[in-house]
Amino acid sequence: MPESFPREVPEGSKAPPVYGKRNPNAVIEARQKRLYRRQLEGLPARQLVLDHAERESIAEATAWKDWKTVQQWTDADFESERATLVSRLAGMRMRAINQALRKGQLQSAAQMMDALGRVVGEAAPEQLAISAPDLKISIEPKAED
Repeated sequence: MPESFPREVPEGSKAPPVYGKRNPNAVIEARQKRLYRRQLEGLPARQLVLDHAERESIAEATAWKDWKTVQQWTDADFESERATLVSRLAGMRMRAINQALRKGQLQSAAQMMDALGRVVGEAAPEQLAISAPDLKISIEPKAED
């Protein structure tokens, strides 16, 4: 490795460490943000990483490192938004129901309303009893020799 690209940061330096041979942290983070935005397209992870490597002209190993960082971001986002997720889902369901009703898609609206009713506990108790299995567990005493 040429001397012009040192990996270690000298002691006492305020400069951040360099990731890779040529890329400063800002370039790497911008590349990872592009992959983060792209993951919302619903493609499988392998395809996202391979496309990311090709688009960014980076090695596959580097693309997989970027993917690990994106996964950490996604996990952190999910944990921070978990408390508001149920209310957001209910709002999305209501908007979807309204759109289905406006477009005359009554079957879709009915299915979504049934799903929303199950979430809020609208189903009758006898319907819940039919769908839930009844488990009975008994422990027999140990046989003595």
